[in-house]
Amino acid sequence: MMSDPVWLPQLIQLSEHGGNWAAFINAVYQRFDNDFVASQPRFDGKWVRCRRDPIFDGKYAGFWHCVSKGSAEDSRTPDLRRCERIGWVRPIIEHSGDPLVSVWSNQRGDDIRRLFWFREEFLVVLAERTRARDGFQYMQLVTAYCTAEEHRRKKLREERDNWKS
Repeated sequence: MMSDPVWLPQLIQLSEHGGNWAAFINAVYQRFDNDFVASQPRFDGKWVRCRRDPIFDGKYAGFWHCVSKGSAEDSRTPDLRRCERIGWVRPIIEHSGDPLVSVWSNQRGDDIRRLFWFREEFLVVLAERTRARDGFQYMQLVTAYCTAEEHRRKKLREERDNWKS
């Protein structure tokens, strides 16, 4: 097992909160809030922001996309592994030049996205955005998730390698 880089924070563990889900998810959200609401990272000279609406249980939509899975917005299921790694999202963006992080672009519909793949095990996705009222350009945090399934890693490897060539 490869050791973690010094810039990568420890996982946030449910056991650290006595198995109390409410306390755990609040701690996970506090980290997200510190990393993306109270302050914002930058990538390629642009601020990285998260989607606010809809707010559910007092927490931004961008947060729920990073800690849950499912295709229907209103019925996503919390994912413990995503929750534990919420503290990884900002450092992965900020250390995109590290050899452990692959970075490339893709297009999904009208969206131009930047992908940050840490050690082929955790993916962060940002989308380029331009605010209509004033042309302000920024990056929006779309999601972040573990890439444990081999079929998913294979697809991402092919996309990354095709982009780089």
